Amino acid sequence: MPPIKRAQTMAENRARLLAAARHAFATQGFADASMDELTAAAGLTRGALYHHFGDKKGLLAAVVAQIDDEMAARARQAAQQQSNDWDALIVEGTAYIEMALDPEIRRVVLLDGPAVLGDPSQWPSQNACLDLTQQSLARLASEGLLKPVDVEAAARLLNGAALNAALWVAASDAPAATLPKAVAAFKALAAGLLAEAR
Repeated sequence: MPPIKRAQTMAENRARLLAAARHAFATQGFADASMDELTAAAGLTRGALYHHFGDKKGLLAAVVAQIDDEMAARARQAAQQQSNDWDALIVEGTAYIEMALDPEIRRVVLLDGPAVLGDPSQWPSQNACLDLTQQSLARLASEGLLKPVDVEAAARLLNGAALNAALWVAASDAPAATLPKAVAAFKALAAGLLAEAR
């Protein structure tokens, strides 16, 4: 098989495994998802799974990264509709928290992800979000809109607040009732960074 065709086939197989795993993890949960069933659903073998992802945990990490990227894109899209950097920053964080109500995100990213993969603040996708938050806060600071506070520290705390609020909503027995409390507290905490009330 020519190298280009081989690379295309490998990419297609990887995408099929990701799609099957995403469905299985969202509907059955990580622990109950059968590797034999999800590889069969993808029309592939366990060998293909091991080749692309190492093991079931590696497959979950790839699914979480895929969904987390989509979450970040959705949050950024909501932020882009705002008229200023501050509102964009708050809407982005709020959108992230609100996604905890999405059944797939709740189960795969916010419940199974941390249980299997460890601290979400250490995931590469979270580091990308942190960088963007830090850039936004640096712009706001340069415009004199923030209190004199270290921008990296503020970005870490703001991102941590949004992440932990989403985790709290996801783990709650009543997520829909928890969400407005989480969002209100997040906004109140964030507002403390402003040089003056907006």
